[in-house]
Amino acid sequence: MASGWASDDAVQEQIDSTIKDAVDRARSALPKGQASQRFCEECGEPIPQARREAIPGVRLCVNCQQKEDERQKVFSGYNRRGSKDSQLR
Repeated sequence: MASGWASDDAVQEQIDSTIKDAVDRARSALPKGQASQRFCEECGEPIPQARREAIPGVRLCVNCQQKEDERQKVFSGYNRRGSKDSQLR
């Protein structure tokens, strides 16, 4: 049951919004394009043929991709659309 000005399904809307944001962020991080790079954009090392075939549009070698994944992990997942009360808890 919602209280104040919030609608009855406000909590579900917040959950849906958080999931949609996470999915959009993950999709935007996927490699784009058909042709994979032969050399890593970050370090210049060759990207193995098997990796290029497995992930069309790959641009980073495994080591640089791991570093990028760790950097992305720092994202807090803070929901900017939530109510002020839920952000204060």
